Amino acid sequence: MKSSALLLAALLLSACAPLPRGTNDLGLVIERSSGSVAVVETSRRRQLARIHGLGDLSHAHVTYSRDGRYGYVFGRDGGLSKVDLLRHRLVHRIMQSGNAIGGSISQDGRLIVVQNYEPGGIKVFDADTLDFISEVPAEYAPGKRAKVVGLADLPGQKFAYSLFEAGEIWLTDLSDPRQPKTQRFHAGRQPYDAMVTPDGRHYIAGLFGEDALAMLDLWHPEIGTQKILPGYGKGEQPLPVFKMPHLRGWSVAGQRLFLPAIGRHEVLVAHTGSWTESNRIPVLGQPVFVMAQPDGRRIWVNFAFPDNDKVQIIDVDTLQVTHTLSPGKAVLHMEFTPRGEAVWISARDDNTVTIYDTRSLALINTLSIPRPSGIFFTHRSNRIGF
Repeated sequence: MKSSALLLAALLLSACAPLPRGTNDLGLVIERSSGSVAVVETSRRRQLARIHGLGDLSHAHVTYSRDGRYGYVFGRDGGLSKVDLLRHRLVHRIMQSGNAIGGSISQDGRLIVVQNYEPGGIKVFDADTLDFISEVPAEYAPGKRAKVVGLADLPGQKFAYSLFEAGEIWLTDLSDPRQPKTQRFHAGRQPYDAMVTPDGRHYIAGLFGEDALAMLDLWHPEIGTQKILPGYGKGEQPLPVFKMPHLRGWSVAGQRLFLPAIGRHEVLVAHTGSWTESNRIPVLGQPVFVMAQPDGRRIWVNFAFPDNDKVQIIDVDTLQVTHTLSPGKAVLHMEFTPRGEAVWISARDDNTVTIYDTRSLALINTLSIPRPSGIFFTHRSNRIGF
């Protein structure tokens, strides 16, 4: 009788326990004004929870553990927070600098690296405990430290990043994270952001002080950097820059690279074989994010003020703008679902995240999220440079 009662109790408890679930359809949306993030699910297009206590998220970034369970939130105030997407809670938070601009995770998932404005440099932490491991100060001359931008994780436990004031690209090997080894390369005037190609081979930095981009071939770093798309604005008067483009949103579709032109109402197209300009596509305003659908069929573009209530869509086959959407006031970010059937778009001033079908372009749902900005889905954990 006693054993039967115990068995019944165990069955009842198992029936009440939540079913285990995966994480590949989860994500975080930054709530920039409240120091919180919304936990969202892409399968049912809904918000699951809110996690508070993450500090200044006015400019924030998220990267994920290999299993997608933990998100690492990098705040503007130098805070580094580890959150649990399954239990919907803050696991640990540290203050690691005075002013940070994002971070990344190593290829093996064991290291978290933060890029800092103040003091300039990168810091390395244990991904499990957030314990400090090492630091690479961005000291490019005696007593002078530069702001670090454009941090990207690379194969082989390496990280590439750019130094704004120094005009350099640094490549740091963290195979032994307690003894980082760093190589320095000339980039050009004021590199402001960067991206790495999906295969992890080429690191490309945008130059605010030059009409060019700096590219480092990571298979052959001994060659040094080369300038690509030089003089793309030569002979033309650039417009005032209302918001710096985000190069992490550059897109490679087929053999074409699509990227925003600084201070211009254009999207530039380059051929990834020759790294030369092939086309310019006129768009509504100054592009901020230029992002390809996962299938590479269309490019989605959002804009700086005063055109930041619009999103335009470019057909990759014809290189023409085919549609203009109005998702809301102050569109800040876009993120595609893992297989690209939908795109989520944050509209800060409308306190909404709108979800569009990428095939029909129909609006399929709207979530009410206060002051949303960055949208980060967990499938980023499987991508180089994210």
